[in-house]
Amino acid sequence: MAEQRPRAQSRGSATALLQSHGLVFTTRDRPVAARRGWSKAPMRHGVSTVRSGRRRTLGLVFHDAR
Repeated sequence: MAEQRPRAQSRGSATALLQSHGLVFTTRDRPVAARRGWSKAPMRHGVSTVRSGRRRTLGLVFHDAR
C-alpha cells in the first residue's frame, strides 16, 4: 500500500498475512487528521509475485457503480 501525501514523498507499507487470513482495504482514499479537521489521503495498492502455492482473491464493490 502506498499513501500519497501532499508536498511529501509517498509512504509505503506492507502487510504479511498468515494462511487463510484476509485483508480489507480502501482502493481510492482514506480519511486522515489534518490541521482543520479531516482530509482525504489518496491510496494505491499492489500485490507481490506468488513464489509458491496459489493466491485466491475476492473483489467486492461497495458503491453503486454505473
